[in-house]
Amino acid sequence: MKRLTMLLVFAVIGVVAGGAYWYWDRQAAVEGAAKGKSKGKGKGGGALTVRAAQAIVKPMPVLIEAVGTVEPEHSVQVRAQVSGVLKAVQFKEGDKVQAGQLLFLIDPATYQAQYNQALAQLARDRAQLENARAQQQRLEPLLKREFITRQEYDVAVTSAKSLEATVQADQAAAEQARIQLSYARITAPISGRTGTLAVKSGNLVQAAGTGAPLVTINTMDPILVSFSIPERQLEDVRRFQSDKQMRIEILADRNAPPVAEGKLVFMDNTVTSQTGTVLLKTRVPNTSEVIWPGQFVNVRIVLTIEAEAVVVPEAAVQPGQDGSFVYLIDENSKVKVQPVVVSRQLGGDVVIASGIKAGDRVITEIPQALTPGATVQLAGESKGGVKREKGKKGSKKADAKGEGQ
Repeated sequence: MKRLTMLLVFAVIGVVAGGAYWYWDRQAAVEGAAKGKSKGKGKGGGALTVRAAQAIVKPMPVLIEAVGTVEPEHSVQVRAQVSGVLKAVQFKEGDKVQAGQLLFLIDPATYQAQYNQALAQLARDRAQLENARAQQQRLEPLLKREFITRQEYDVAVTSAKSLEATVQADQAAAEQARIQLSYARITAPISGRTGTLAVKSGNLVQAAGTGAPLVTINTMDPILVSFSIPERQLEDVRRFQSDKQMRIEILADRNAPPVAEGKLVFMDNTVTSQTGTVLLKTRVPNTSEVIWPGQFVNVRIVLTIEAEAVVVPEAAVQPGQDGSFVYLIDENSKVKVQPVVVSRQLGGDVVIASGIKAGDRVITEIPQALTPGATVQLAGESKGGVKREKGKKGSKKADAKGEGQ
């Protein structure tokens, strides 16, 4: 029994040792094959496959970009000019209103009574004036015949003139009462869109109160956009200000198309010392009300159009310690690091001021193993001009054949 146990132990040890030897031998063979395979590719000097684009020449705008704030061209805070109970509100919050449209009605009873009283006073004094004038006319022939004294006639003349002044004062008082009565009807001073209603009907409103206005009306079309630019860019704006090509585009999003376009209408006469910027304004149409007062928008000043700008894709331009550069492919399919001076960027296009010319090929997708001086081939092509897919198949067959041998 003891001998059988010993045999079983030795058998197990032998099986484990044989399995381990086979496993490590197989791993060594696989690694050797892999090293030989990679070494073979290195000796062959295979070119890296890259994607590239040509630098092209096309018209590109010269831009100044900023962030602006939308503001109404006219804004009016509507307040009551007489005190009283607000009887009715003739619009809804946020409605568009026209100039002269009735907005609020204050109880006019008190002001109507004052106006009627002023009219009655005027009518009474007019009647007295007519009587005084008639008295003066009756006394005038009597004075000529010396039936009355000059003093009696002068008293009649003075009475008539005094009543004329009284009637004029009554007319002014009646007009004042009429104006106060008209203030009970509050109409829109301008056309525009109303804001939040501060007072509901039934509340007492005060004349020219210091509190919140009844409502604020803002004009929506046209509308202003104010923005600031650095003082170093002021000279460019002034130089192109009279150019017909210069325009200002308003964008809700930086990469979106313009929603409105206008001209420069205001340039502040002072540079803000705290920020070193200058305030500008543009007036743009807003018929569809795509922009709203208080909204932040992107502003793009198109100073002029550069007819022949050298343009490359954004992906081709790389940042470096000494400035921007591109990977340039020469006529021998060799890679060269080429420093460039970037003028500006518009969307996915980068305008190059210097460093490359039209027709130059620049790499847009940069492999991790790419180094200056390396040989590259464009995606979709092989050295012999055969499609890359076929080359891949061929290489796979060769690898399979090598592995079989």
